[in-house]
Amino acid sequence: MKRAFLGEFEEVVLLTVAILDEEAYGVTVTQEIEQKTGRAVGFSTVHTTLQRLEEKGYLSSRMGGATAERGGRRKRFFTVTAAGRKALAEVKQVREELWNALPPQTLQLMGG
Repeated sequence: MKRAFLGEFEEVVLLTVAILDEEAYGVTVTQEIEQKTGRAVGFSTVHTTLQRLEEKGYLSSRMGGATAERGGRRKRFFTVTAAGRKALAEVKQVREELWNALPPQTLQLMGG
C-alpha cells in the first residue's frame, strides 16, 4: 500500500481544517494557523494549499450562503475526507516513530 505524502505546510493546513470542523474556510484557516503556530501566513498561500489538498482528495468543499458582511459573496467551506484522515494518521505515525527512535542523549541535548 502506498503511503500518503504531505508537505509540512499541507499537514498544518489539513490539521487546521480538521480542528475547525464545520467552520473551515480560507480566512478562518489562515487565522487559526497564525494563532496556533505564531507563524505569519498569506491568505493566498493557504488558499492554494486548500485547493491542492482538495485535488489530492484529502479535502472536499461546499459553497456556503452569501452574507451581507462579505458583500454578498459566498464562503467555500472545507471538510477533511476519509483519505485526508488516513493521511493525517499516517503522518502522525511516521512522526511518532521518528521521535521514538531518537537516542536518549539527543533528547537530553534538546532539553527533553
